[in-house]
Amino acid sequence: MTFLTVNLLALLLSAWKAPEWVKEIGMIALGAGVLGFLVGWIKAADDIAAAGDIHPAIVWGGMRIAVITPIYGLIIYLVSLFIRIIQKPRI
Repeated sequence: MTFLTVNLLALLLSAWKAPEWVKEIGMIALGAGVLGFLVGWIKAADDIAAAGDIHPAIVWGGMRIAVITPIYGLIIYLVSLFIRIIQKPRI
């Protein structure tokens, strides 16, 4: 999440200083969000396998929290697309 927040700040700074990088920074945020979710999912699967019998409510509660990272990455990507729409020259 820290990396995504730094990515958001870089996106906002690049919208002002380097507008041609806006979409690429947004795509990095989307990829980092999905990657963070997958790494967390693999770690959770390892912990569940080591613990043995776990109540499904605990597992799904953890998955609900794990989905926050890709959603945050998607929001940053959508912000980058919105900034690009605003910055495009008018015809």
